[in-house]
Amino acid sequence: MSTAVATASPTRAVNPRHAGWAGVALGFVAWFIALPPALVRTPVPSILIGLMAMTAGGWAIYGGEKRLGWGAVAAGLIGGAGAVASTQSGTDHLEDVVTWSALIAATLRYATPLTFGALAGIVSERSGVVNVGIEGMMLMGAFFGIFGADLFDSWFLGLLVAMAAGGVLALVHAYFSIHLRADQIVSGMSLNFLALGITGYIFLDHYGDQGTPDNISRVPDVSIPGVKNLSFFGDAIGKTNLLIWLSLIGVVALAVFLFRTPRGLRLRSVGEHPRAAETVGISVIRTRYIAVVTSGMLAALGGAYLSIGFVGSFNQGMTAGRGFIALAAVIFGNWRPGGALAAALLFGFSTALAQRLPAFSPSAAVLFQALPYVLTLIAVAGIIGRSRPPAAVGQPYVKE
Repeated sequence: MSTAVATASPTRAVNPRHAGWAGVALGFVAWFIALPPALVRTPVPSILIGLMAMTAGGWAIYGGEKRLGWGAVAAGLIGGAGAVASTQSGTDHLEDVVTWSALIAATLRYATPLTFGALAGIVSERSGVVNVGIEGMMLMGAFFGIFGADLFDSWFLGLLVAMAAGGVLALVHAYFSIHLRADQIVSGMSLNFLALGITGYIFLDHYGDQGTPDNISRVPDVSIPGVKNLSFFGDAIGKTNLLIWLSLIGVVALAVFLFRTPRGLRLRSVGEHPRAAETVGISVIRTRYIAVVTSGMLAALGGAYLSIGFVGSFNQGMTAGRGFIALAAVIFGNWRPGGALAAALLFGFSTALAQRLPAFSPSAAVLFQALPYVLTLIAVAGIIGRSRPPAAVGQPYVKE
């Protein structure tokens, strides 16, 4: 009996995965207590908590959870170092930068177009079609959303026009990728350039140098009764754009559809093993067409949020690579809506933080703008080793 106890793995006492996540959480706490509203002005507690995080990460590595364990070690180092830097900074600067309600509200604003784009990528790639054209579909949605809202004097009709434009561009991608069996990445990249040309030409032809009008109908903000009067949540989410809520609802709806409904199972089966799906009566071609067109409509909603939900105007190329960041969110989230939302929120939070960091050093403002992309690169590089795409993604299907 004693021999069995002695030879038992020590990692059974504490689950290595739980230890790894605990280390990540402790790293966050180490930095958090040095920020408003806690504002602990000595780095000693944060350093101790950071060491605990690194210890938990070491335990996770020893137990076999190497990736998560190293993440906990990094969280402990970053949390401790950030806390030391925070204690050396003036409280006025910290309070200017770290206003949590404002950061959360800004995070949601910056994450929303990425969330729609990531949902678009998940729908398309779960069916087996790579959609690198999300950037172009978002750009079509951004322009035709504001164009439709201006033409019909209705933000709702503007959204419908945007979705139609994104769906048409996606239909072109579906035709080349599914029917003609062209290279899906080449097709998607070509559509990005096509969208850039179409939107730029119509924008200059219709609006010229004047730009879009200032009085275009915009997607309204939604006030939640009871929440808007709360001291913290009221400032953060008490009055939020309708499309932000639709993006969050879309994450839940797509997760339920993919993993809790028969149609979702059929969609996933087409992306995993199309030949087997065809043998049980599922039309692979029709399913992929529907998925790609739906993908284009979702991406267009993300673009429309930029033009008639957030900015209230249109500029050429205003999506600025968000479609590619959305693809990174798909990989980060392992082709699952919840994980993709987490990646979008990470990028949104880092963008919101980068907008406020120049309070510390105005001369480094341009450098701070790179923070969201650096964090996204680190996150994707750290998680891509465990990501497994649908087995048949990118493979043209030939019906027998």
